[in-house]
Amino acid sequence: MSDKKYWLGFNLVKGIGPAKMQALVDAFDSLEAAWRASEPQLKRLGLDQRAINSLLEARATLDLEAAWQAVEKAGIHLLTWDDPGYPTYLREIPTPPPVLYLQGELQEVDRLAVAVVGTRRLTGYGRQVTRDLVAGLVQNGVTIVSGLARGIDAIAHKTAVEMNGRTLAVLGSGLDCIYPGENRALAQQIAAGHGAIISEYGLGVQPEAKNFPPRNRVISGLSLGVVVIEAGEQSGALITTKFAVEQDREVFAVPGNITSPASRGPNRLIQQGAKLVTCVEDILEELNLQLVVEQTAVQLALPESAEELALYTHLTAQPVHIDELSRMTGLPSSTISSTLTLMELKGMVRQVGGMNYVLSREPDPIYEVKPGDPNQEKS
Repeated sequence: MSDKKYWLGFNLVKGIGPAKMQALVDAFDSLEAAWRASEPQLKRLGLDQRAINSLLEARATLDLEAAWQAVEKAGIHLLTWDDPGYPTYLREIPTPPPVLYLQGELQEVDRLAVAVVGTRRLTGYGRQVTRDLVAGLVQNGVTIVSGLARGIDAIAHKTAVEMNGRTLAVLGSGLDCIYPGENRALAQQIAAGHGAIISEYGLGVQPEAKNFPPRNRVISGLSLGVVVIEAGEQSGALITTKFAVEQDREVFAVPGNITSPASRGPNRLIQQGAKLVTCVEDILEELNLQLVVEQTAVQLALPESAEELALYTHLTAQPVHIDELSRMTGLPSSTISSTLTLMELKGMVRQVGGMNYVLSREPDPIYEVKPGDPNQEKS
């Protein structure tokens, strides 16, 4: 608890973002030592005067013990970079939040997550497509990530809850400032057994416009891919897809009527190369997530795709980092992440920390692929 108290403290200091937080973590033996550092020490780290002044003011005025008790009283859990439960894929993005405030529960199955986003001013078509796609994803064991906004976001969360699936709602405010207010009951349902509501913002932080682009990077960061169903040309959902591209996530778009303002965003994304979606199978196949539910038994744990075979032949009992697997196989990191997740669910591989993987058992000789073997080619 004492260490997390200082993570909380730094999270409440204006001007201390992920980059400065990383510098503090690297420079000091503990966050308590970083919290108590002198002004010269902070300057030597490269912190600007504005951030230093904010930290000095916070140290003088903030009661860390009271702040921590307020978080506990609200039933909120804190996840930090140091926590093994910090979401694996989110940890990989360029600027992962140092602290996540969480109500509800994150589970291992939430690594198989797809973001579903779109406009607040949805049409009947958008409503039906959202329900159909989310239902299909949930039936295949996929967790739904969205932003709890009106429109597409809310329908995505509600459908997942109604299907008894899992969903993660990422906020652009503190968890005690649910926005919009009409979705408070939905947020409570999610946190009460259907997933989690998540924010990088502390208690009392209001849903200001500046908070939502950073929120969108977390939505895409938690996901293997982002599906845009309806969105105007200036929609915040399109900001999420920009982050998805930067994070090497897949981008999907549902085509719509060319005369409908709500379809201009996804239609434009398709022109720019997003995967066109007409059914849930388009998403599952692209992310290699078919038959996740049926194929989890260890006795079925044999390579069943070119991607699985490529990874299987490069893994042993010795840990191999995901970046090294990407280099050896030539596969994009998004494909490797989704394939390893599926292989882990099957019992074929294990993650042993720090994005390193090992085989659960040594490969049989039959799977030793030789140069020129046609089985190496991607089907």
